[in-house]
Amino acid sequence: MTDAAADEPRARGRYAKGIARRQEILDKAIEVFAERGSKKTSLRAIAQEVGVTHAALTHYFGSLEELLVAVYRESERRSDSDKPDPPAGVSPAMMMRISAEENRSIPGLVQLYSILVATALEEDHPAAHEFATQRFERLRQDMADRVRDLQKSGDLRSDLDPGLVSALVIAASDGLQTQWLLDPSVDHEAALEMLDRLLAGDRGSR
Repeated sequence: MTDAAADEPRARGRYAKGIARRQEILDKAIEVFAERGSKKTSLRAIAQEVGVTHAALTHYFGSLEELLVAVYRESERRSDSDKPDPPAGVSPAMMMRISAEENRSIPGLVQLYSILVATALEEDHPAAHEFATQRFERLRQDMADRVRDLQKSGDLRSDLDPGLVSALVIAASDGLQTQWLLDPSVDHEAALEMLDRLLAGDRGSR
């Protein structure tokens, strides 16, 4: 066996261990952020809470911004995989209402999402900017398709532009979510339910 052939299995083993170690750190980071949000904003402080060295956190995630994006994406992936797809007749506003109800149990991740979106608006934050723009684009496209289906079935006003409805619902949900973080008495779900009735027009009162 040549030296190169002998090194190949060892290289694969190191790579697999690296992937497993990154996931282990990410799992712990998700627990930390879910419990207390982003109150400590330095990688060094987070590394201490997660139980790893600052060098290890930097090695696997590069920067605080990249860690925050990875934490939110992984938590969102797990949430999506654990729940069934919404029924065809559920409107975009009601979808966001269901999501808002679920988010109440993990306010730390709600806070993390708000921080990522705010960071995306600043210069020199490519990871947060890519995360936010891709997420909004995906949500708008998915919701617009759902709006068109609801318009065809007569469950949503036909005079509304699907793309604008989607943008409006996302803006309403995110804005209400921010208000809820600042004041828990804000009824996020009830406001979205009212928006749903407005979008349905006369059909919403049936």
